[in-house]
Amino acid sequence: MTAPSTTRAPHKGSRWIDEWDPEDATFWETEGKRIARRNLAFSVISEHIGFSVWSMFSVMALFMGPEYGIDPAGKFLLVATASLVGAALRVPYGFAVARFGGRNWTIFSAGLLLVPTTALLVVMEPGTSYGTFLAVAVFTGVGGANFASSMTNINNFYPMRLKGWALGVNAGGGNIGVAVVKLVALLVIAVAGATEPRVLLAVYLPLIVVATVLSMKYMDNLGPVRNDTGAAKDALRERHTWIMSVLYIGTFGSFIGYSFAFGLVLQNQFGRTPLEAAAVTWIGPALGSLIRPVGGRLADRMGGARVTLWNFALMIVAAAVVVLASVQHSLALFTIGFIALFVLTGIGNGSTFKMIPGIYAAKAAAKGITGEAAHVFARRMSGASMALIGSVGAFGGVAINLSLRQSFLSSGNGTGAFVGFLAYYGLCFVVTWAVYLRGVPSRVQATAAAEAKPQLSYAEV
Repeated sequence: MTAPSTTRAPHKGSRWIDEWDPEDATFWETEGKRIARRNLAFSVISEHIGFSVWSMFSVMALFMGPEYGIDPAGKFLLVATASLVGAALRVPYGFAVARFGGRNWTIFSAGLLLVPTTALLVVMEPGTSYGTFLAVAVFTGVGGANFASSMTNINNFYPMRLKGWALGVNAGGGNIGVAVVKLVALLVIAVAGATEPRVLLAVYLPLIVVATVLSMKYMDNLGPVRNDTGAAKDALRERHTWIMSVLYIGTFGSFIGYSFAFGLVLQNQFGRTPLEAAAVTWIGPALGSLIRPVGGRLADRMGGARVTLWNFALMIVAAAVVVLASVQHSLALFTIGFIALFVLTGIGNGSTFKMIPGIYAAKAAAKGITGEAAHVFARRMSGASMALIGSVGAFGGVAINLSLRQSFLSSGNGTGAFVGFLAYYGLCFVVTWAVYLRGVPSRVQATAAAEAKPQLSYAEV
């Protein structure tokens, strides 16, 4: 079996690279590594700003006092709307890289962030209708879609042995935009007060322009990456796409859902002021983002499935602490449990995304595909799958905010929702073990099995 043909006339322009083989050790050391690192660095900058814009309404909620006339359920709906749009747009964004080029799409997607940020700058004041805020929340969703195109693009630049680390750095650098915007909001509230949200928005407008210009000047398009609708269709039919989506809902869905909701829960369940909430809400997203490359590195060394399995076990424990703290109304215990969840979602984000290219490398071996054809197969399938998995996973953030909204409407607290999250982590633990680790008690046995039957090598992804 051979990979689809990618023959096409070379692109014109200095920012197109028409020959790219990171699996070639000589090419990687002499040329590829330098180019890949440069693109990774500027991809992180644009994705970072995208995450900040995507999570902007979770920060604006800190500024929306009683004079705005929006209750907790209404605020949860605003952040859920932004999360929903970002999740849905991840599919077309993920496939846009192959259609338009990674550099070209990064320039466009970064520049597009000016639209929601400018809109918020105009409407962010008491008296604005809820419908207007809801419409602007739709526009902020574009920031969440940047993740899919960024991850798909960087996946193409790196060899298999480094994908866990590279994808972890790229995603972690982007994810930390959630924490940074909260820190900037904390500074604004401390200096200018909780009635000046436009100061925060004014800070981000020039940053968006800078990110767009840097992408234009320093990033590259990869010619060998071609739009392949067949890969998208194959990924849709592939059961591992949907299994990994379930796991990614548990990791990234939790990260972004908690990032959007943490401040609202602190304010409405524990009576924290905007300044008190802002002083805490940045910690979890920061730690979860910074540790994501560690999750990817651990997965490179130990196998993504193993890291993911035990990470979900620890998430079950942390979620149990959150439930207990919610029942006992213990702010200290709640904060500890929630921050632990953030850290674990970061590790799990790194390990699950490392699994994706590994799964398709194993499938290539099982199909008898070898050499460059195997690399092309794994690259096209993992790229297509990442767009879909990233989208479905982000819907977890929607589910978390809608669950918390319903829980607050029903009982005035988030306990019911937290119990549901705990149960979902239990499901993810079982799925990871049953699909990727069952019957493989050790690395040595897994390696031996892989040599005899390639389809059993999923334990090593």
